[in-house]
Amino acid sequence: MPLDRGEIYEDPLEELLKANGIGEVTGGGTMQLKSGELEYCDLEIKLNSNEINENDIQLIIKKLEELGAPKGSKLTIEKTDQKIEFGQKEGLGIYIDGVNLDPEVYKTSDINFVISEIKKMTNDNSEITKYWEGGNETALYFYSDSFTEMKESIKEFVNSYPLCKGARIEQIA
Repeated sequence: MPLDRGEIYEDPLEELLKANGIGEVTGGGTMQLKSGELEYCDLEIKLNSNEINENDIQLIIKKLEELGAPKGSKLTIEKTDQKIEFGQKEGLGIYIDGVNLDPEVYKTSDINFVISEIKKMTNDNSEITKYWEGGNETALYFYSDSFTEMKESIKEFVNSYPLCKGARIEQIA
């Protein structure tokens, strides 16, 4: 979500840029798919220097990776049209059916329980829950060093908790 993007990435990056005299975050955006699900986020940075300093670029990348930037993230330097891929975290999206389960399941199950259990099982210590609510399903997003390990760690829970019936799990980063 746009506010989460600011809290997770923009604000801490702004602090780093200003503290090191590198520049400032000048904006950001969120691209959505036709379904409304988030496709990607971007941040715009204005550097103080007209010269591109490789050490500053590496400092920016290091900070974004510390903040959890997923694999496949890109830093684009407009002056040179250079694109640098970075990111270490892999992402898991679990898509919970919001319309086809027995109505009793929706009454007696709790999406917050699903979130807290998956966070525990995947060792996700983040304070912000990353999610998307569509018309027919809700996607929950989790990040760690290994998609495969996350998927394996939640398999038994997903197969047994009624609200997760028929949920699909996809690698998102």
